Amino acid sequence: MATNPVVGFAPGTQVMSKPASGAPNCPPGLEYLTQLDQLIVHQQLEVMEILTGFDFKNRYQIKNSLGQQVYFAYEESSFCCRCWCQSHREFNMTITDNTGLQVIKIHRPWKCCSSAGSCWCADSADCCSDEVIVESPPGQVVAKIRHAGSKWLPHLEVKDATDQVVFHIWGPSCCLCQTICCTEDLDFKVYSKDGETEVGNIAKQWAGAVRECFTKVSHFGIQFPIDLDVKMKAALVGATMLIEYLYIESQNGQQQQRLMNKMMRLHVVTLEVIINSLPTMQCNSM
Repeated sequence: MATNPVVGFAPGTQVMSKPASGAPNCPPGLEYLTQLDQLIVHQQLEVMEILTGFDFKNRYQIKNSLGQQVYFAYEESSFCCRCWCQSHREFNMTITDNTGLQVIKIHRPWKCCSSAGSCWCADSADCCSDEVIVESPPGQVVAKIRHAGSKWLPHLEVKDATDQVVFHIWGPSCCLCQTICCTEDLDFKVYSKDGETEVGNIAKQWAGAVRECFTKVSHFGIQFPIDLDVKMKAALVGATMLIEYLYIESQNGQQQQRLMNKMMRLHVVTLEVIINSLPTMQCNSM
């Protein structure tokens, strides 16, 4: 089994102890999930991304409700994809446990007609429907999460390894953005395959004014039944990553760009005022 020596420990990080044994047919490394009914996903801040404006590879700490790190996720993608395709890019997301064991792999293929989470054409053609494929262990598909068509609300389908729908995920009806005046969670509710029984929730949480306004850092909370199959818990982690790139990161990028444009215009105006005042200052000094 492949391992990654860089697990992503920050100073003072507490880690969750590995359970003595997992459930029957539990993929290696998913034993942690047998004891959990929620996960917290915190994207790590990339300082160079703020300074340069270029998209860097995303990295995430995945924690339990006590704040103990359970997994670490890191993106693998090319510079060209991040530069030109931005939040629509193809990527592989590798998730390791605290020993560096590669537990989950999430692959997002590139779709030529991906349209920033458009609900109208997702079912019309495969090239319009974003998806991620979840493998655990890497190389063995356990789930697929597909962007499904709807008239207005964000809608995802979670399918198992046999391509059968297990969950429907419906997003909020309001604008998918958070501001200083609107800090409530953005809830993507998880329903059973009948589309009526709510069984979980994926919430985009407010990360703080500075992070939300000046960065594209995201915080998520994932809730699910504690007795849910660990493979489906891993699938909901994959769904969170698709939500992040399909809906949240694209919105955050647009918001950050608008803020940067306003700041640039403010700098230009300030510079013009200073330049225009120079002759007056010279005349007064003579």
